[in-house]
Amino acid sequence: MKSLSLALALAAFVPSLATADSVLVAFEGGIGVDPVAGVTSTGGPALNVVRGISPGGFTWQISRLSAQVQVDGRITVEGRGLLLTAGNVIGTNGGQRVFATLFCGPAATATAHSSSVAGVALEANGDFRIDDALTPAPPASCDSPVLLIVSAANGHWFAAGIPKNDAEDR
Repeated sequence: MKSLSLALALAAFVPSLATADSVLVAFEGGIGVDPVAGVTSTGGPALNVVRGISPGGFTWQISRLSAQVQVDGRITVEGRGLLLTAGNVIGTNGGQRVFATLFCGPAATATAHSSSVAGVALEANGDFRIDDALTPAPPASCDSPVLLIVSAANGHWFAAGIPKNDAEDR
């Protein structure tokens, strides 16, 4: 009887280990875009371009973001409260659709791996869920990961994921 209990306990535990091992990279928390990153040498605004992706024209905030990318390229993203923080449409979703783009490696050589560029519609409160596959599939390891939430309308980024630190789970 003890052997059966142990076997059942192991059977229940082993699939969760396989799932944990299949995560390529995870993100917990998000940063909304500020389109201006500073001032250029000529005194004009320096756009907040990340990995070649231009920022949205207004500031955006995101209340919460959680994302996982599996080694096979599957991605799930849960976003909450992605809303405009400026202009006459402040506090709205701007009627936007968004998709996710993952970059691995240094900025100079990083390649974009995106979910469907048709995107998913933001709910009125800015909530969204992406459950898709990245194309092209990401590499087997992902150093210096950057996850951007991008407008399906114009390809500008609205929010970025904060990479989850494995040490936080210990």
